Amino acid sequence: MHVEPPPATETDRPVVALIAGEASGDALGGPLIAALRRHHPRARFVGVGGPCMHEAGFEAWHDIQELSVMGFLEVLKHLPRLLRLRHSLVSRLDAMQPDLVIGIDAPDFNLGLERILKRRGLRTVHYVSPSVWAWREKRAQSIGRSAERVLCLFPMEPPIYARHGVDARFVGHPLADRFPLVADRAGARTRLGLAQEVPVLAVLPGSRISEVERLGQIFIEAARRVSDAMPGLRIVIPAANTRCRALLDAMLLRPPPGIRLLDGHAHDAMLAADVVLLASGTATLEAMLAKRPMVVAYRVAPLTYRFVRALNLIRTDTFALPNILAGTRLVPELMQDECTVDNVAEAVLDLFRNSRRRGAIVAAFEVLHRKLKGTLEGNAAEQAAAAVVDMLPGPDA
Repeated sequence: MHVEPPPATETDRPVVALIAGEASGDALGGPLIAALRRHHPRARFVGVGGPCMHEAGFEAWHDIQELSVMGFLEVLKHLPRLLRLRHSLVSRLDAMQPDLVIGIDAPDFNLGLERILKRRGLRTVHYVSPSVWAWREKRAQSIGRSAERVLCLFPMEPPIYARHGVDARFVGHPLADRFPLVADRAGARTRLGLAQEVPVLAVLPGSRISEVERLGQIFIEAARRVSDAMPGLRIVIPAANTRCRALLDAMLLRPPPGIRLLDGHAHDAMLAADVVLLASGTATLEAMLAKRPMVVAYRVAPLTYRFVRALNLIRTDTFALPNILAGTRLVPELMQDECTVDNVAEAVLDLFRNSRRRGAIVAAFEVLHRKLKGTLEGNAAEQAAAAVVDMLPGPDA
């Protein structure tokens, strides 16, 4: 016999608006919605999102592609449309008066939207802190004017916000959920057809064309020198996409012995390697969670570098996430003028030749992995939901 459920009340059907601006935000939003629904089964979730959020029962007013604009010139080109979209969202949310608005990443769009809505009396949360540890710390105070609460992926971020009177909570990093604490190097080598006993170097010069253009030749030439010094070395280079593959192919006219260019498979390439040479960025966090010793190197356009330094926009000389999390130079990082073939090759060879140092790095990475999992055994979405559920009405708050 079918029995209709009782009608929802104001307190057991809260409305949560979520605004995700890119695929990574959608990947965070889907699990967050599922976790919040376990607290409030009747909750309604609306806003801007993608397929992951849709599968979790999200009501999309706009598709995530409408916000997925990268690069300064692209943003300028689409600025009138983005401003119209923000105005439309402000009007609709102001009329609806949802119980909570959660902006997921996309700070250039979301922080402005959150600030307007907060001034109009709505409760606001920003999920994924901008890199306040790298840029001017006072930005944390500005973010606090937009978000009543900030959900942070890194444990060193809440203390920075606390110094500026902003409520920020560490909720664990979702990548830490996806990597096992003990890496399966043997399985990765089997999947890539690499012998278990040979030394392997993984080379990841970035996922953007501009990064490959600046770093690809340096990384390949450094790998060639490492190969000359280590007969039998296997080198794997995962290309992030077809355009990067074509560019790397052009750079490999004289490939070092034992080199393989892969279409994707960056995760397996990292796991299979004894040492990873890679560009600074999120990939360094993935290599850390894969428990792989690494050398981090990076270059930006010289004019950009001088501009940022001249205006004192960066407050750190440490850029690799494993080093920032460890609070020490755990792995070598070679930035800008230090990013040369000689320096990169020497740093990679030093790691290959120093097994004790590699072991110490792996042990430190295991500790950092546990810290990134947070308090609920590594479920970042559950921790994020627990950090905001008290902001919703009802008995579960």
